[in-house]
Amino acid sequence: MSYKTIQRLHPAMRDDIGDLITQRPVPGPHIHQVDPFLFLNHHGPQVYPPHNGGLPFGPHPHRGFETVTFILDGMLAHRDSAGHESVIGPGGVQWMTAGRGIVHAEISPREFMENGGPLEILQLWVNLPPALKMTAPRYVGLQRDQIPVVETDSGRVRVHLVSGEFEGVKGPVDSLTGVFMSTVEMQAGGRLYLDNLLDRSVFLYVVRGVVTIAPDTVSPFHLAEFDTVGDELEIIAEKDCVLLLGHAEPIREPVVAHGPFVMNTREEINQAILDYQAGRFGDPF
Repeated sequence: MSYKTIQRLHPAMRDDIGDLITQRPVPGPHIHQVDPFLFLNHHGPQVYPPHNGGLPFGPHPHRGFETVTFILDGMLAHRDSAGHESVIGPGGVQWMTAGRGIVHAEISPREFMENGGPLEILQLWVNLPPALKMTAPRYVGLQRDQIPVVETDSGRVRVHLVSGEFEGVKGPVDSLTGVFMSTVEMQAGGRLYLDNLLDRSVFLYVVRGVVTIAPDTVSPFHLAEFDTVGDELEIIAEKDCVLLLGHAEPIREPVVAHGPFVMNTREEINQAILDYQAGRFGDPF
């Protein structure tokens, strides 16, 4: 039994999309991925005025991976070529498996564009292994009250469990690859302990607050990259904080990415482009 330790801390790099404040810790100058976690965009926090243009993510394709979107504040409307449609509010999550190909839009609902309001969204891309890259697309939209909250450390730690299992509670999303995914709220002084992490990649991003993972301190807008050994993790909140916390078995296969497609070879990328252009990602909307 040994604790995982931090190899390196990676600050999120500013990369705004129009008037949408965006910061990205991975990929970054010193990190390509946290296998199988490929990409994280942190949008906001910011306040949109009334009569705004909303989010800029109109219909676009994906193949070969999954998108997990956390609506920390605000509202997000989803629609895709497989017929799924929802509007998710604060505290909710959208989990989409692109698989063999899907076209989706992530935009602001009319109510948000008319009235404005606060917005903060995290979008994480999770890779699929070669055997699942051409799986059927699927989508799960969860509101805050559909996500179980597991309290520990006398209520000072609240784990919003999206997938995987914690303290005997199972998350509502049945991950195809056994991904554990959560957001965590911690009060100052709270401690969170995880075990059974041997040979699993840990993804930890600090949204707000400060945590200590001995002997290191992790500040807001930083991703912690952990060593590959160790099967335990202890997180201590130095201030009230919000974390994005996941772990998964690494895939350890080549990653070839081209825009919205993530495959294993250049030939597969070329085929994805041809299939999209031929309309094989589902009916347009």
